[in-house]
Amino acid sequence: MTLTARIVKRVSPSFSIDVDFRASGGITILFGASGSGKSTILRCIAGLMTPDAGRITLDDTVLYDHDARVNAPPRHRRVGMVFQHLALFPHLTVAANIDYGLSGVPAAERDRRRTETAGMFGIDGFLDRKPDRLSGGERQRVALARTLVTEPSLLLLDEPLTALDFDIQSRIIDDLRRWNQQRRIPVLYVTHSHREVYALGEQVVVVGHGRVLATGVPHAVLEHPTHPLVASLAGFENLLPGQVLARDEVGGTMHVRVGTSGPELEVPIADVPGGSWVTIGIRAGDILIASEPPHGLSALNIIEASLTASRREGPTIVAEMVTATGTRLVVHVTPRAFERLGLHSGGRVWLAVKTYSCRVARNDTIRGELS
Repeated sequence: MTLTARIVKRVSPSFSIDVDFRASGGITILFGASGSGKSTILRCIAGLMTPDAGRITLDDTVLYDHDARVNAPPRHRRVGMVFQHLALFPHLTVAANIDYGLSGVPAAERDRRRTETAGMFGIDGFLDRKPDRLSGGERQRVALARTLVTEPSLLLLDEPLTALDFDIQSRIIDDLRRWNQQRRIPVLYVTHSHREVYALGEQVVVVGHGRVLATGVPHAVLEHPTHPLVASLAGFENLLPGQVLARDEVGGTMHVRVGTSGPELEVPIADVPGGSWVTIGIRAGDILIASEPPHGLSALNIIEASLTASRREGPTIVAEMVTATGTRLVVHVTPRAFERLGLHSGGRVWLAVKTYSCRVARNDTIRGELS
């Protein structure tokens, strides 16, 4: 079963949705920053909002078609949706919450579905409890069971696991995967966490400013971003605009000058012509720090800088650096290494970056806007 969605929706005078994507059986992550339009997309698919134009189909079933004037009511779409705020009925037991979506279903069939779904999600041992006697993970399982017991043809999850720790999230998603192994319905899971994309998704659709920026297998999309915003979402703390100075087709590399007068970097070759403006993405954990000019390294990118600030974040020191030409970089280092190197504000350092730790994304920004 495949969802095909072409959605155009003006949300406000300054923001609109214009997306076109497909989601097949299995878990597809709808990934983007808060305010990028993800929840609006889900609501349009569910029929809770009406697009201004487009077409939404589930296999051969048309849910919405602006030109054909088709707009199926939510109750006829067979779409299940679970929100971040679960909205369980506090006065009803777990069993009654699950049964809520089964009005009109014969008693025997209702009992079968409840028993099967509750067992699969591990909540069959407390069907007589009310939500205030459940843990956060148990309440989430009840919310999923209440939706899945209706046997939807499409499941929409709007950041429903955000408040749970990662281990509980993973166990619930494993339960969901087992439930879907035989059904293989499309599951569209909204998140703004790149960690969840890697852990949960079979496919990813990256959304930014109401547009689809990239689609594909999570590792390919996030480890090799082709758009600066995708690189930022994927956890590349350093995004450096620069210009391609030369291409080495034989060596498979390019030379890029950061900004208009910054350091030159050797980066993997990309499908961009010489003279193009690109954005170089470098993760903070992929940069090595030396307290003196390094020698004999395989890393060819050596950048002289000074430490401007540092702070402790859990087991990591986040060090902020600046070059003589004003290029700013963030570097992650362990507290022990920070102390051993004698790093201090204003102190000179040398940063080493491997060529293949750099990612190249196209940059459509005009030269005058880059620094």
